[in-house]
Amino acid sequence: MIPTPSLITGLAVSLTACGTASAPPPPFKPVADVKQLMSSVLEPAAEVYWDAVGWIIDHKGEVQFAPATNEQWEAVRNSAFVIAESGNLLMMDSRARDRGDWIAMSFALIEAGERALRAAEAKNKDTVFTAGGDVYEACTSCHAKYAVPLMRPSARR
Repeated sequence: MIPTPSLITGLAVSLTACGTASAPPPPFKPVADVKQLMSSVLEPAAEVYWDAVGWIIDHKGEVQFAPATNEQWEAVRNSAFVIAESGNLLMMDSRARDRGDWIAMSFALIEAGERALRAAEAKNKDTVFTAGGDVYEACTSCHAKYAVPLMRPSARR
């Protein structure tokens, strides 16, 4: 049998379709629930980030603090990575509370984490401080909708 142009085209289309078929997603095995993820992963990273830069003003005057060594800046950077990637972890099927606001707020956390990462990589204390506020806003917006009813039993009435 001599292959005709239409047969060759048909085979090419079939092979292309086979090559572009998507494989099923990899199986994920969440170990922590949302509360454990927050308390063991995200909150400690956020605390490192938030505590990295600041000012204390009291009756003695003003004291500024910021990372002074490459290792300290690396710890801030690593914390920003954890913050950003935690947004992805929160969107896993077993953790996502819904497909609307939960997903949008998880993406907001990723974006705030990315800004925090860029600020840490630039070693700019003012930008780290501002990005820390962005992270705080992402966290508190989500907590206002999802965590407060869990933390305040009287709010469930």
